[in-house]
Amino acid sequence: MPEGPRDTAQVAQPSRGGGPPGVLSGPIVPTLLRLALPTVVVLVIQTLVGVTETYFVSYLGTQALAGVALVFPVLMLMQMMSNGGIGGGVASAVARALGADRRADAQALIWHAIVLACGLGLVFMAAAIAGGPALYRAMGGSGDALTAALTYSNIVFAGAVPLWIVALMSSVLRGTGNVQVPALITLAGAVVLVPLSPALIFGWGPFPRLGVAGGGTAVVIYYVLAAAMLLGYLRSGRSPLKLAIVPLRMRLFRDILSVGLLSAIGTVQVNLTVACVTAAVGRFGADAIAGYGIASRLDYIQIPLLFGLGTAAVTMVGINVGANQMARARRIAWIGAAIAFGVTELIGILAAVFPRTWLGLFSDEPNVLALGTLYLRTVAPVYGAIGLGMALYFASQGAKRVLWPVLAGTMRMLVAAFVGWAAVAWLGADLSTLFQIVALAAVLFGLVTAAAVLGGAWDRSPAGAIPAPAEMRESGFT
Repeated sequence: MPEGPRDTAQVAQPSRGGGPPGVLSGPIVPTLLRLALPTVVVLVIQTLVGVTETYFVSYLGTQALAGVALVFPVLMLMQMMSNGGIGGGVASAVARALGADRRADAQALIWHAIVLACGLGLVFMAAAIAGGPALYRAMGGSGDALTAALTYSNIVFAGAVPLWIVALMSSVLRGTGNVQVPALITLAGAVVLVPLSPALIFGWGPFPRLGVAGGGTAVVIYYVLAAAMLLGYLRSGRSPLKLAIVPLRMRLFRDILSVGLLSAIGTVQVNLTVACVTAAVGRFGADAIAGYGIASRLDYIQIPLLFGLGTAAVTMVGINVGANQMARARRIAWIGAAIAFGVTELIGILAAVFPRTWLGLFSDEPNVLALGTLYLRTVAPVYGAIGLGMALYFASQGAKRVLWPVLAGTMRMLVAAFVGWAAVAWLGADLSTLFQIVALAAVLFGLVTAAAVLGGAWDRSPAGAIPAPAEMRESGFT
């Protein structure tokens, strides 16, 4: 892994009772963007790598494309739970510990996060392999599409443990404000995956032709290498916190899970919503699944932006909450939300006006294109509401106040997943009606989350907040 200049690591080193420069005082936007930009840029590249894989899989035919589309919501569940769910709890706990000048706790949280990563990775691996056939059938998979889904799923989920380690160790570093190292490792992974994935899919050079299995194999290889690089960095002297085996303490697990479990429920809701909508779309056939799958990938391509801004907000809000600067924490939350709303709404408008610019990258089949266009013209115009809600959700992780964003996600799930599925299955609704219900649910999520934060969901001092030490007050941090 590239070492980078020594002074880069020193900048990432948290100051006593604080964090990176500009977190506890000074202009908010430059610091927010400085922390967000490396993550956004590199995750955009990573997302484009995933899109590239879909492009290569499309050459295997509609059934293979539909099979990967079936696995995608389940894989995203694990990735979002590990990064934005439990990972959000890890980043929040580390940031609040550093803000309150509890450096020993921040360092001990690394080992506790590794223990969680191993346990949760094994749970996901066992559940996906054992329950995959029934799940993908329930989502509408059959025949060759189901075979492709199971092949891809079994390989990808065999690498669940290293995926969780990468997510939680990256969250540790982001909690300290060190966004450069996770970004560099993700970028290195993109460089590996771009040639490796098609080489394994099509059998280029010395590699065997594995078909759909090749794409999954390339993903697992990346996560194994990335996990090794992150653990090596955290053991080195360049890391802002150093990995060491420490006695396990329930207090530190609670500090992670008090945020992480509710956040994980939120990610389950998002992906259960996608899975149920996919199942409803699946009732209209493989072309409908393929069209919806490639159109809804644009929903996920916004994740780098929202995750980058969100994790920057977790760090900044968490450190300010730890230092008892609640007014500044709120300002950070709303500024991040405004940026997220503006950019995602712009993406949505462009997608609704020019849907085939996106869809044409993956298919030229008229029916697939028509169904994908229907989705984008119905749902994409409300992307701004999703951006607003997600930004405030991440900020609420930093504040240790995620209940209302999760409840807003529950409302979204009930409307989009259950009402949408019931409308199709029981009332005979068409795809247009289903997509209108999905759009309504997105608006509800954004409005309820914003109303909750505006209405005082952060008013009480977060549990576990520690008054700033005297030396911090004297140094002007608070």
